[in-house]
Order: sequence, then structure tokens, then C-alpha cells
Amino acid sequence: MKTENTITLEQTAPEIKPTIKKLEKSLTGIKGLDEITYGGIPKNRPTVLVGGSGTGKTFMSLEYIVNGAMLYNEPGLFVTFEERTEDLIVNALTLGHDLQKLISEKKILIEHLNINNNEIHEVGKYNIDGLFVILDQAIQKVNAKRIVLDSFDTLFSNFDTRILRSEFKRLFFWLKEKKVTAIITAEIGDTFLTRLGLEENVADCVIELNNRLSNQIGTRRIRILKYRGSFHSNNEYPFLIDEKGMTVFPVINQSIDFKIANERISLGLKSLDEMLDNKGVYLGSSILISGTAGTGKSSLSMTFVNNACKSNISCLYCAFEESPNQIIRNMLSIGIDVLPLINSNKLKFYHAIPTLQNLELHFMAIKEQIEKSQPTIIILDPVSNLITEGPNSDVRIMLTQFIWYLKTKKLTVMFTAAITLNSISLNQNDEGISSTVDTWIMLQDIDFINKRINTLEVKKSRGMNHSKQKKEIKISSDGISLLPMVIEENGFPLHAINISK
Repeated sequence: MKTENTITLEQTAPEIKPTIKKLEKSLTGIKGLDEITYGGIPKNRPTVLVGGSGTGKTFMSLEYIVNGAMLYNEPGLFVTFEERTEDLIVNALTLGHDLQKLISEKKILIEHLNINNNEIHEVGKYNIDGLFVILDQAIQKVNAKRIVLDSFDTLFSNFDTRILRSEFKRLFFWLKEKKVTAIITAEIGDTFLTRLGLEENVADCVIELNNRLSNQIGTRRIRILKYRGSFHSNNEYPFLIDEKGMTVFPVINQSIDFKIANERISLGLKSLDEMLDNKGVYLGSSILISGTAGTGKSSLSMTFVNNACKSNISCLYCAFEESPNQIIRNMLSIGIDVLPLINSNKLKFYHAIPTLQNLELHFMAIKEQIEKSQPTIIILDPVSNLITEGPNSDVRIMLTQFIWYLKTKKLTVMFTAAITLNSISLNQNDEGISSTVDTWIMLQDIDFINKRINTLEVKKSRGMNHSKQKKEIKISSDGISLLPMVIEENGFPLHAINISK
């Protein structure tokens, strides 16, 4: 009798969930840079900083070392292959960094390595074992967690590229084994991204700096070209270097989900508030006052400021056409005394020549003033002076970013601009400005026989009912008043609504 035993083997493999370790990052402490890199550069990995002469490579990498020592308790090593230590210390003082103090406190170490390429060729060795020994000793002196190799590519400018590639790989792996976060600066190349065409392939992160000239105005810009294991912004951003350090624009929260206000604020004229649902504009909104020269844009904006300051609301007035002294004198002619507002610290002025820098850098300077004075209302008079001829998309994007930044700060902003319906048909930039704001008030002047009349019209105001009528605006020593649009001639009323200059 044959017996068959059937054996069923059920093999149930345990479910193995892969352990995903999030890439660690090293905060740079540079305003805006940590935002566009989503947390800084890769920790314990090499980053290549590439750019031409004068783009800010040395300063940015030096600030990374200084911020590490002062903000994050991470000692740093700065190795320079071109600039002498003494020169670097003096140059850093002009930008607000006391390197000598940090060196004496053993928070940072600066080493100048002057290695002669001819000596290396004479020996016949194409390796950097000696450099490893020097770097290892320097790292141990301050227990460095951050390291910068500035102008490192100059050391190997005459070497065989086949040998160099293996040597660069050895260096980068050695830095990883030492568990230090490294920045290697390199000059931009003609054929490849870098002069040697090797660093960008081996590095985990590549950042490019450039300095472009447009309309005789230079702007430094930064872009993250490569970042292994991490999301990053692909856009190009302007940045500023001054005595306070490096700032990348925009410094803005990526989220657009922020609280909005339902409160209203008066524009300083009861008759104008009546045109805006009898309540004025929303707090935290953006207002555009546009019109040709002499229609009363600055007078209307200062009327708004005067009323706000007297209501204990702080204001920042950014003047790009007249100096503060001119504004103070001129406003007396319409019955507004600006000096008491300044003396009460409710009004601060920021004055800048529009042609000294471009739109982005002006906005960066304004943001610094906002952080310093903490206003509730911002006036930009006139914003059109900041905008040079260029692609409409560039202007609109920058204005949109700036307005979103102000919204996240819950600030009310009023722009004045030399914009009319005729100018919009000729210049698309003007349309970009008017479509970006929440409330648009247009001033126009019309000619009737031998008399000129200024008019005011609310073109749009989001989130509220507003008047569709035109009003005559009169400016006198008693201030601004709005009147019905009726013109008398020979006893017959003539409505001038359809008459435009």
C-alpha cells in the first residue's frame, strides 16, 4: 500500500520596511540661504561654491565659518591658497567680522598654504598625501566641524586631469571620513562649470554665484545647481553683501496659508473711505495710487500716513523721488505738518536714489528697515521709479514676491506709481503692477476748455463693494477734498466722466 505524504511549505517572508534616514544639514546662518536649501548645506559632505572673480565666494564661505562658531558652537577651519591670513583678517573687519578675536578664543583657525606647483612636479608625485597631514593637524587644533578650502583649484591648475579626478575623489572621501562639513571654492570655467571641470561632478552640492550687469547696475545672484539627496530651489536669487553680512532675496515663507485681517483702516479722507464700502481698506492689504505727475499721488499717500500716525499707528515712508526734507516742506502747503509725526517716532523715513541699485536690492534694503522699525504701514513713493525697462515677468514676479512677504508680516503697503490707462497699453510692466495689488485708485487730469481738472476713481478693491463713480479731487492749503464730477459752463452742467486727456 502506497502512502503519499503531501507536505505544503508556506514560507511567509517578514515584511521589511526600509529605514530611510533623512539627510542631515548644516545651517549656514546666512539670511535666505537656509530657506532656499531647505535647511542648509549637506552636513559632513563637501559643497562646491563656484563663481567668477568678485562674486562673493570667499565672503560667503567665511561667513559660514564665522556663523558656525558664533551661532551653532561649531569650530571652523578656513584654509586659503591665495590670500594671506593677515589680509583676510583685515578684509573681514571691514565687513564686521572680528576674526582675530575668534582665533584667540580657538573658535576658528585660519591657515594660508602656499604650495609651489613646480616643487610638486620636481618630486614627481601627483598626490596630496601631504595636504591630508596638514589638514588633519589643523582640524585637531580646534576640533573643527566646518572647513573651507578657498581657491583650492589654483593648487592643481597644471596637473593632469586624469590624475586630478582620482585625487579629488580621495580628498572628498577623506573629508567625509573626518565628519566635517566642507565648502570648496572654485573659479568658474570656460568649457566646464569650474576651471578644472572636476569638482562639480564629485561634490554632493554645487552652488553658483555670479555678478551680472544690467542697465549699468550690477547684481550678485545665487543658484543651487546640484544637491544630492535633498530638494532645493532651482531658481536664481539676488543677494546682497554689506557690513551686516550676506542676505539672499527673497527671505519668504514658502507657505501662503497665513491669517488675514477683517479690520479696516481709513485712508485719511472720509469721502474716499465712503467710496470703499464706507469703511476704507483692509489691514494687511496692498494699495496702488496711480496717475500722471501733479495729480496728487504723494499728497494722498501722506494724508493716509498723517491719519494713521495720529491714530497711534507706526509708518515707514520710503521715498524714491523727493528727499525727506522736500516732503516735509511740500506737505506744509496742504496743511500737513510732518515733523510732529517724526518726533513722535510714529513715522520713519527711508530715502534712496533709485538708480543706485535694481528693484530686488531696493526691496532687500526696505526689508531691513522693516525689521528695524517694525511699522504697520509701508509707503513706496513712487515704486515706478525703481522699475527699469525689462521683461514684464521679472518685474511682476519680484513685486508679487515682495507683496506676499508683506502679507505674511501683516503689513499694509501703499504704492504710488506714474501709471495711467494709456501707459498700460504702451508698457506691460504697468499692467503687472496694477494687477498685483488689492486696491487700485487711479488719478487722472482732464482738460476742459482752459481749465485742468483732476479726477479720482477706484478701479478695483478686492473683497468689498466700491464706488464706480469718478470724483473731482481738489488739493488746497486745507488738504484734499473729493467732489462730485460736475462742471458748470454757461449755466449748463456738463459731466466730464468720458473726457480723458
